[in-house]
Amino acid sequence: MKFLLNLVGCIAVVLAVLGVFLPLLPTTPFLLLASACFIRGSDRMHRWLMNNRLFGEYLHNIETRRGMPLRAKVVALALMWPSLLWSMHIVGRPLVTALLLVTGSGVTVYILRMKTLKNEGRNDAA
Repeated sequence: MKFLLNLVGCIAVVLAVLGVFLPLLPTTPFLLLASACFIRGSDRMHRWLMNNRLFGEYLHNIETRRGMPLRAKVVALALMWPSLLWSMHIVGRPLVTALLLVTGSGVTVYILRMKTLKNEGRNDAA
C-alpha cells in the first residue's frame, strides 16, 4: 500500500510541476494530493516536499490555512479561465462545458475564499 501511495504522490508532483507551465493542469490540488499520499506513504518524501524550495513554503501555507499570495491567486485565475473557455469552445459539447464551468467555478470560489497572504514570501506557485 505504501508503494502505491508513494507512486501516486510522485505522479502528482510531476503533474504539479507541469501545472506550473500548462494552465489546464492545476498545481495546488496535485501538490495537496502528493502531500496526502506522502504523509501516509513516506515520511522522507513528505519532508522533501515540504522543504522543497519551489513548493514547500507555498504548500505549507495552504496546509496550515495561512493563505495564498495575491499574485498566486491572480495568476491561477488568469490562466485557468481563458484555458477553460478555450477548451469549452474547442470541445463544444454541452456536458463538457457544464463540467468545466462547475469545476472552474468551484476552484474560483475556493481560491477567492482562501486568505490572502500580506507578505507574499519567496514563492508564488499557482
